[in-house]
Amino acid sequence: MTTKQIDYCIELAHTLNFSRAAENMFVSQPTFSYQIKLLEDEVGFLIFERSGKGAVLTPAGRQFVTFLANMREELKRAVEQGQNYSAHYKDSISISLMVRQAVYFLPEAMRQLAGLYPEVQLIPKFQYDNGLEDFLKRETDIVFTLKEQTGRIPGIDVHDLFVSRIYLIAQRNDPLAQKRLICEDDLYGRTLMVGGGSPPALKAVQHRLITSGRIEYFNSADHDTTLTNVAAGRGVCLAPGFLNDHSGQFAWIPFACAENFSCVLCTHKEDCRHSLRSFLSILKKLYDEVGDFPL
Repeated sequence: MTTKQIDYCIELAHTLNFSRAAENMFVSQPTFSYQIKLLEDEVGFLIFERSGKGAVLTPAGRQFVTFLANMREELKRAVEQGQNYSAHYKDSISISLMVRQAVYFLPEAMRQLAGLYPEVQLIPKFQYDNGLEDFLKRETDIVFTLKEQTGRIPGIDVHDLFVSRIYLIAQRNDPLAQKRLICEDDLYGRTLMVGGGSPPALKAVQHRLITSGRIEYFNSADHDTTLTNVAAGRGVCLAPGFLNDHSGQFAWIPFACAENFSCVLCTHKEDCRHSLRSFLSILKKLYDEVGDFPL
């Protein structure tokens, strides 16, 4: 299967017309049709049903073309990354984060690393799920995670980065936004959104509040959905401080509880590159210097 055949197949699935698809791909119709036939012979099933009016995707073809389109996008990104890498860099460091705001000082750390190692490209990879799993499969060099999730995993080094506490998120005009610290009593009679992939420490706090019987609650699918509901005035929520994007859209008020989150970076034990160690040192120093920066 060639990239040319993949492109032809995707184009025909879009136009469902051999003549128009061939014209759009700047080849003759016989050449176009022949390449589609070669592709079908290779995969062993019909992708398109032919008729006098054009072409129609078979059920198997519909599923196959969806896969091809996704694969083509991945290939395009891989080529673009390769072009960037080959043109400017000799090495790369990839870091997986659950969300962009999880490591607030990452952009500054990237700038400082570029000053020390201009030939090294640092590549962020945002994965709300499976970040640790991909790291363990060596698809990334560094992963941001919670210390509780690292357990006794062999072959990795765990680097403490910062400790994050739990905050209440509310609209800025909410009366709770005027408080310096939120206690359980402050939430009585309010609606609390829970769920959305909450880590165990947060789930424990949510459960404690819900079982009081004095707080209404409803489940929210994920953090972005929860914030949308907060913005719509449907309730308030609790969240780890490392999810704060510091945009000022919401009020983030510390919540009085003992639970917190130990945020760490994990690297592969045998990865002793000076550039990687420098990056870890830069990032750690940035967090150590912030003092009372809300986390």
